[in-house]
Amino acid sequence: MFIQQLVNGLTIGSTYALVAIGFTLIFGVLELINFAHGSFYMVGAYFTLMLTLAMGGNFVLAFIISLALTGALGAMMDHFALRRIRERRATKDAALISTIGIATVIDHSVLEFFGSETKSFPAVLNLGKITIGNTIISYMQIIIFAVAVVLMGLLTFILYKTRIGKAMRAVSQNMDAAKLMGINVNFVISFTFLVASVLAAVAGTMVGMYYQAIEVTMGFAIGMKSFAAAVLGGISVLPGAMLGGLIIGVVEALGASINSGYRDAIAFAVLIIVLIFKPSGLLGKKHNNKV
Repeated sequence: MFIQQLVNGLTIGSTYALVAIGFTLIFGVLELINFAHGSFYMVGAYFTLMLTLAMGGNFVLAFIISLALTGALGAMMDHFALRRIRERRATKDAALISTIGIATVIDHSVLEFFGSETKSFPAVLNLGKITIGNTIISYMQIIIFAVAVVLMGLLTFILYKTRIGKAMRAVSQNMDAAKLMGINVNFVISFTFLVASVLAAVAGTMVGMYYQAIEVTMGFAIGMKSFAAAVLGGISVLPGAMLGGLIIGVVEALGASINSGYRDAIAFAVLIIVLIFKPSGLLGKKHNNKV
């Protein structure tokens, strides 16, 4: 039973990690908590479903287009809303409230278009499962975990080995100095939103494939849990987001095996306990700003 719940926890924790990485990327560049991030997770899943049905079941092409659309939506959110706030030198609170408003608009738009009922997600990958003793591991679970690890590695490579990655790190350290060095700060920030939104769309689609169902409210729940995962691991540390997501997922799964009613409560209780003893998170460094 323990091993089975551990496998289940690592699976869902991998999706939390992908969304948490998006929170961390945006916070690292702007010191902003993007509360619309969970909505992009939900929108990515709906884009994939809608396009798969429209293309007669061509899931791969639909998935690729879905990632492009969700990424573009994230970049547009920064370009048309948050950039204006930055240019007017408004407080970070104004930007944070704007993300809440954008999330509300996105959620209600999807609700009006698709309705509130749960949508069946096509079973695009029926790959079977592996049985080891009393533990059942589906190939879908392996794929979800592997995709999360690969994307984490790819993102680390981009951040430390490419020009755009170095520009992102420069902007995160000192935006004004980055401008003086000739870096197009607005482009870098929009690119960061694009990457974060794509990661959220990947996670949303994989959850749809895993449970074979999606719903409009799915973005809010994972948004809160993934934010908690980012804080748990260290809000400004990329590996911390991955670690935090996996921990939240495992604790949630183990808690559900004891009492499903306390599933969410146990996960957030662990977050509170960790932050009491290490306010900066498990891998985070001391930070002057409060999250």
